[in-house]
Amino acid sequence: MTDEFFMRAALLEAQAAEAEGEVPVGAVITLEGRVIAAAHNQREQLNDPTAHAEMIAITQAAAELQSWRLEGCDLFVTLEPCPMCAGAILQARIRRVVYGATDPKAGAAQSLYHLLNDFRLNHRCETIGGVMAEPCGRILTEFFQRQRRLGKK
Repeated sequence: MTDEFFMRAALLEAQAAEAEGEVPVGAVITLEGRVIAAAHNQREQLNDPTAHAEMIAITQAAAELQSWRLEGCDLFVTLEPCPMCAGAILQARIRRVVYGATDPKAGAAQSLYHLLNDFRLNHRCETIGGVMAEPCGRILTEFFQRQRRLGKK
């Protein structure tokens, strides 16, 4: 299984978010090459500002493993994690984060902050950006273009 294989699964989650009127971000968490969690943004549905794809996937993975420690797990997400999600990733001890599109306005892995690799913190994770960046970015760009045309926030 390749990073692209699991990013495709995350993109399917992003498409599910879009179909529900959510910002199209999807995430999957794997352990030893097996998907143990899959989620997408649900902020609108749940009226919850923390309902990002990564946060929901982390909760699912912790339930699956019956542990808050997700050591050995890899997270695949279509958009670079924000500071909130980066904090949760570090707290969960996720081994590796693979993301698609960069987020110049809120990215906490590379674009604005480097939280996932900050030597001052007690955990760091391997970070790989730009995997399938074009389709991951395109779904977001098209979503926000439609929102603007419809006059939505």
